Amino acid sequence: MISNGERKIKFTFPILTLNKGGAQRMLVDITNDLVDSGHEVTILMLKNSNNEYHVRSKVIYGKNTGILTADDYPNSDVIVSNFYTTVDSAHQASQNGKGLHIRFSLCYEPIFLPDQHLSFKSYFKAPYLVILSKYQQELIKLLHGLTGQIVPIYVNPNFQNLNIRHQNKTLQISAIVRMPEGGWAWHRDQDYLLQQLTIVKNQFPHIQLNLICPPNEFAKSQTLQNINKNSFRFYTPANDQELCHIYSQSDIFVTSSIYEAAPLPGLEAMKCGAALAAIYAGGNLEYGRHEKNCLMSNRHESRLASDIIRLIENPELRSKLAKQGQQDAEQWTLKRSCSAFERICINALNDLKK
Repeated sequence: MISNGERKIKFTFPILTLNKGGAQRMLVDITNDLVDSGHEVTILMLKNSNNEYHVRSKVIYGKNTGILTADDYPNSDVIVSNFYTTVDSAHQASQNGKGLHIRFSLCYEPIFLPDQHLSFKSYFKAPYLVILSKYQQELIKLLHGLTGQIVPIYVNPNFQNLNIRHQNKTLQISAIVRMPEGGWAWHRDQDYLLQQLTIVKNQFPHIQLNLICPPNEFAKSQTLQNINKNSFRFYTPANDQELCHIYSQSDIFVTSSIYEAAPLPGLEAMKCGAALAAIYAGGNLEYGRHEKNCLMSNRHESRLASDIIRLIENPELRSKLAKQGQQDAEQWTLKRSCSAFERICINALNDLKK
């Protein structure tokens, strides 16, 4: 709750759509926490846009289905843009006196998404920048000369070790896959992931390989539906509880992303007691330490299958890494992240008074 001497802040978060499986989850959790802390929060969405989350903020809709405009914004103290497509309208609304503009960058879009000529320039339009990791901070500072303030990622309290993997009839290895159609998933290097998992399956045919995917993406993706079901078992969890159950039954969790500002699934799996085998993706150095709490390799080494096999053949190492990983993951709390974000906003508003 708001302590004595701290003001109640009116926030507006322009969020075009809220689909499960995306980075918007962090925005939802932070806005919910801000509401619980006594602040006034409004989420501004496109007309007729989708919302798959339970939000405690006030939700309003713009006049158009394809773009937000400055006129759609209510008056507030702070406007928090996120994805580059929300920046222009937030910037203009701020210029019109509707609130201080703070950019909360959940990813660095120019590296892996189309329209780099638009997303790159968007980083010059907010006086305050919030980012997720030291890697993302250094990258943006190098390319833009801007130093963002870090709000660390977190593991939602819904994720915990259910201590059920001892019930497995065979070793289980899990990984998340996403819909590749549309060109938004190349940075996950899923072809390489499936190739490496197939190597493991050929050497250890009795092992169960699980692929996890948001249900709406699996339903739309012919590529995912065409994956060999004889080698892989598909799971499409509908909520955190189902995903937590899959993490908790997994002995080994695998991530193949070659670039992410702060990849979350590996950390979630660690919190649920799985041993992690990962490719260096930039932001996963925030929590992953090779040979200490995971096995991590560079993509050019093409060592992912070898690391998985090492964990299969060395139960003592697998147990040691899983135990340390779970212990380390405990510090990545939602409250720590929300408190950091709230403090950044309070300090930014205090700067205006100077």
